[in-house]
Amino acid sequence: MTGRDIAYRRFRFPADRDVGLADGLTAGQDGLVLDGAPGRLTHTDPHSGTTAEYAAGSWTSPVTPLGFAAVELVPSWTAHTPAGCWLRVELRGWAGDAASTGWYELGNWAADDSTVHRASVPGQADDRARVAADTLRVTGATVTGWQVRVTLLRRLDAADGPALRTIGVVASTDPPGVGQRAVARTDAGAGGARGRVLDVPRYAQRLHATGETRWGGGGDSWCSPTCVSMVLDFWGAGPTPDRYAWVTPPGPRPRVVHAARHCFDHAYAGAGNWPFNTAYAATHGVDAFVTRLRSLAEAELFVAAGIPLIVSAAFTAGQVPGLDYDTRGHLIVLVGFTADGDPVLNDPYAPDDERVRRTVPRAPFERAWQVGSGGIAYVLRPESTPLPPPPAQANW
Repeated sequence: MTGRDIAYRRFRFPADRDVGLADGLTAGQDGLVLDGAPGRLTHTDPHSGTTAEYAAGSWTSPVTPLGFAAVELVPSWTAHTPAGCWLRVELRGWAGDAASTGWYELGNWAADDSTVHRASVPGQADDRARVAADTLRVTGATVTGWQVRVTLLRRLDAADGPALRTIGVVASTDPPGVGQRAVARTDAGAGGARGRVLDVPRYAQRLHATGETRWGGGGDSWCSPTCVSMVLDFWGAGPTPDRYAWVTPPGPRPRVVHAARHCFDHAYAGAGNWPFNTAYAATHGVDAFVTRLRSLAEAELFVAAGIPLIVSAAFTAGQVPGLDYDTRGHLIVLVGFTADGDPVLNDPYAPDDERVRRTVPRAPFERAWQVGSGGIAYVLRPESTPLPPPPAQANW
């Protein structure tokens, strides 16, 4: 596939301790942590109305140049936020040697929901850019670089403090075919995954359709946390029973309920916020981030490396043979490829686990993924499993 610019850059701590500007933070063994003299911040949770004072510190990245004009930016992060702690992520665009947008909030996040309500921040739009939950969409500005700012917060009576481990941003132009519903077909087998199918467990989100209805309305809308649960269990990293013992009655699969609750975005009112899902996954000891891939040929590189992908697609019934329903955005696990290069999927939108596994034609599925979400993919893997070598214009 040609004509698509995508660039991903991630900062890791404490390895990147000497980059950016820290105010009230220092590099510790577990990442960036609050130092001995943090600032103070008073915050009112808009969803509970609770006001509390927090010790706070922030880190601002250096400007990351792109080499092209981006139209969308999506952040993702991994962090430790024990009880009483949370973090805020902000983004702004740059062009040349100056900021070309203001700062926009891309989420207030905590691993649990006992301190603040995990949420994106609606209502942010001006003549330069707007925030759509997990994505900064550039409108009137020129953005050829970006800068990210992360603020760590700890309630004054908290027993432990937060730590930022990684923060990354994927920036991209529009995919080819936006408005024309056409994407160039890529060569099957180019990534070396032809005929390889990974043994990812099969979980049906619709088993939960008549049970728990909190956190986005229940199973019919839980595609993203169900996919994350499948991939975590593929790696043997899913939550242990003590972590979901609160799910009563336990229902068909309490670990999926656990994921839905801890991925839920209280502003968006759904469990499909992309970076919230990868941040949740990372609390289970895996490396996790959101990026965009240009094609199924790039996706094959991950499958060849033994890494399943969670991808976001949009389609109407019949557009992708074998996926006979309508969706404006749906997460599916890409588990492998047939010998002919067709994608093999674990599609959680199934009535039972047996019917989760589906094989679909390559070209229409690639189109639904690339045009539907711009090629969004969650990458979840243990640090001991190497990523495939990235392309020259690195998007992982």
